[in-house]
Amino acid sequence: MSKKIGSESLSRRMLLRSAVSAGAVALAAPALAQTALESLIAAPRRGAWDDQFDAKAGTRTVTAVATNNPVLGPHAPANIQQAIINYQMIASNGGWPQVNPAQTLRLGVVDPAVQQLRQRLMISGDLPQGAGMSNSFDSYVDGAVKRFQARHGLPADGVLGEYSVKALNIPANTRLHQLETNLVRLQSMSGDLGRRYVMVNIPAAYIEAVENGRVALRNTAVVGSISRQSPTLNSKIYEVILNPYWTAPRSIIQKDIMPLMRKDPTYLARNNIRLFDGNGGEVAPETLDWNAEKAPNLMFRQDPGKINAMSSTKINFHNEHAVYMHDTPQQGLFNKLMRFESSGCVRVQNVRDLSTWLLNETPGWSRQEMERVIATRQNNPIKLAEEVPVYFTYITAWSADDGVVQFRDDIYQRDGATELALQTTTGIEQSAGPIDADLLPQ
Repeated sequence: MSKKIGSESLSRRMLLRSAVSAGAVALAAPALAQTALESLIAAPRRGAWDDQFDAKAGTRTVTAVATNNPVLGPHAPANIQQAIINYQMIASNGGWPQVNPAQTLRLGVVDPAVQQLRQRLMISGDLPQGAGMSNSFDSYVDGAVKRFQARHGLPADGVLGEYSVKALNIPANTRLHQLETNLVRLQSMSGDLGRRYVMVNIPAAYIEAVENGRVALRNTAVVGSISRQSPTLNSKIYEVILNPYWTAPRSIIQKDIMPLMRKDPTYLARNNIRLFDGNGGEVAPETLDWNAEKAPNLMFRQDPGKINAMSSTKINFHNEHAVYMHDTPQQGLFNKLMRFESSGCVRVQNVRDLSTWLLNETPGWSRQEMERVIATRQNNPIKLAEEVPVYFTYITAWSADDGVVQFRDDIYQRDGATELALQTTTGIEQSAGPIDADLLPQ
């Protein structure tokens, strides 16, 4: 969006004043933990911290990160500016210690590195200062680690594995610069986004459906790989297609389908892909020479159905990149931590929930009716009664109205700090292949 926050922008001086008067909300107290830790450790009545146990600590802290506050919106710049002030305070107090355990830290482990972990989590506001400085990985530390993981888009399992340690050890100054970089992005998206809109946050690999300023639905997504990046764009969703056809691009026909047919002449039939000439007449695959140098000048179209490359649904919006959102028969992809594997289009988990929300204001399209049509396996395009804005964004750091500061990997390396791209992205890049190769039926 081109609209800026204008009068809603808070000056640094105003924000500093409000931060002081409000106790610097959320992270200001943890930011002073560096000095507070000394008095905490020396306190004569701090007790035997090894024996502490809070059965609900893990669930409570992860739940505190879950929110229906949207990433974008008119308050987003002010929220991240508050986070910037807090992280400036953390950085000016020396940041946080590195955590380099000799073993995997988890609930029940006793290790000297847990003290550094506790200090690290206190400074970032994930662990209460009253939890003490024991070597024991107790339930308070377990809850704090889970909260930290949830804020960084990592599985909140409480286990300090490779990715969690890498995220912990990114310096406070680097995180501060990441927040400042994303302030500019959020300012550009702080105008009127619409009463209802869809936001795809590419680095977070998830989708928000927002209605009246609140997140009505959040869906896990698979987005473009490093070599086939999903574009940032502003558009409007105008159509939901149930049981879509999939038409193979020429690049896939030439580079993939031709070789597959040479190896297995049943490939097209097994995948319900039919061939049509320029007049719409169907052409039998066995009448063609699959050993020819060039692919036949025909349309390769896959029928709707479960094995269709887009499965039950395609969501269309106007854009010059020829990308769209869609279902997938490969549902296991959504269980991956690293969901950066498409060729630019966005796969949507539980896409029928999103379709139901999109069609809420289109008469005649209840969830039941939509399921009935999908069961027929008949192609059915549906025009939305009112187009819904959609925004493909690249936000790697934000703080919503709840004050919880969130970070994600800089998957496309746009934030200017190498270490931000090294969290969950190592080893995921595959051979680029032709565009849309992720849709090629198997």
